[in-house]
Amino acid sequence: MPVPVEMNETAASEFAEISRAWWVLALLGLLGVVAGIIVLAVPSISLATLAVLTGIFLLIDGIVEVTSALVDAEENRALIAIFGVITAIAGVILIRHPTHALTAIALLVGLWLLVAGLLRLIRTFSQLGARGASFALAALEMLAGIVIVSSPGIGVTTLALLIGLAFIIRGVMLGATAWALRKLGRAVSPGPGGAPASSA
Repeated sequence: MPVPVEMNETAASEFAEISRAWWVLALLGLLGVVAGIIVLAVPSISLATLAVLTGIFLLIDGIVEVTSALVDAEENRALIAIFGVITAIAGVILIRHPTHALTAIALLVGLWLLVAGLLRLIRTFSQLGARGASFALAALEMLAGIVIVSSPGIGVTTLALLIGLAFIIRGVMLGATAWALRKLGRAVSPGPGGAPASSA
């Protein structure tokens, strides 16, 4: 991936520092894929099991988001931290009350996907690289959220299918974003003379 031609030495150094957190996105992506596969592997999953699995993923997701906000120096870090806290709280609610009505669980997950997609869309316009993958991920999250919120009375199997697919797609896209961020971070890392390293 080529280095942005307009990036000066200071900006390159700052971006290289931020890009070191690529593993956070990679970890979150892996967790998303694993959670999605688990949900899809059992089509007859019970509502309680679905709620607990989703809650565990949301709790971990929230912790990772808060950690990312504390590590990264991006301008939307406060918004990301707030979203992370809300996500963790939603995860705890699903874990502690997994037998709540299907409609309530569907609305909670659907709203989370909508907010996650919207926040990612906002972050896309302020990042330097991998905008295409991030934009696609935001669009998919928001679309899944809209589908679930618009039909909160869907069956458990259908909800599990949507959640599983959403988690897998989210995980794959996050993994791709993390890889692109890692490559770009290496490309703009200051070389021995203080200048950004040349890309292959």
